Amino acid sequence: MATLTLDKWNLSIGDGKGLFCILGLNVLEDLDLAMATATELKAITSDLGLPFVFKASFDKANRSSINSFRGPGLKEGLKILAAVKDKLKVPIATDLHEPDQAEPVAAVADLVQIPAFLVRQTDLIVAAARATQKHGGLLHVKKAQFLAPWDCKSILHKIEQAAGPGMTILCERGAAFGYNNLIVDMLAIPEMKKFGVPVTIDATHAVQLPGAREVAGGGVAAGGRREGVAVIAAAAIAAGADGVFLEFHPDPDNAKCDGPSCLPLGGARAVLTRLKALYAAAQV
Repeated sequence: MATLTLDKWNLSIGDGKGLFCILGLNVLEDLDLAMATATELKAITSDLGLPFVFKASFDKANRSSINSFRGPGLKEGLKILAAVKDKLKVPIATDLHEPDQAEPVAAVADLVQIPAFLVRQTDLIVAAARATQKHGGLLHVKKAQFLAPWDCKSILHKIEQAAGPGMTILCERGAAFGYNNLIVDMLAIPEMKKFGVPVTIDATHAVQLPGAREVAGGGVAAGGRREGVAVIAAAAIAAGADGVFLEFHPDPDNAKCDGPSCLPLGGARAVLTRLKALYAAAQV
């Protein structure tokens, strides 16, 4: 399997390169929270010797309710992410939703993420691939909830035609069968690795219960089973995942977005220590 590297940061993902960690907040709330969370996660991953990319979204466009918190938006969000990157000297991951966001996002983010619901949008894939290649980053592409793992071949083909090979990480995040639930088939991980690309697990969004929680004022929001995050992450590592995507918050119950699915920041060291040990064992 090919190993991919963020050359600017000398961070690699792939066989024998250590457990690649995409960690952070679900959505940007303000600069102080982003800086504090990134500082803590950098300290933990540095102590553990784990490759670390800080993730936070500037806009959560795929929401169950029109009243849900979405974040600061493109301009202010990228300003916050750039400040975290500059001060803490950490690579950045964030997602985009529209083709015209590709250039400004790729100029800041080292890992440009394609949301699961949008992986079949050709214009978005092409724009993101070209901008990411131009700025020397990597693409982190989430497998859609409605796609079989082998259908990711078409996504990879689009990226290669648009910008060339050797820039894509695929991400498993569960499959939706309706009824407010997601199921993770661990066989999807080795299936996607057959394409010769690294594969991660988004264990946070894999425990979502879409539209399962009623909110004040009418409407619904995503619920979640926070206790399952570490279970899914561990199982995916055993199945061959090269990295983990995990979201944290100092006070998950009061997070502005997807709190039921994110982990408490205070437990990050224990979770990552265990996952690192499992990854080492899985390499034997």
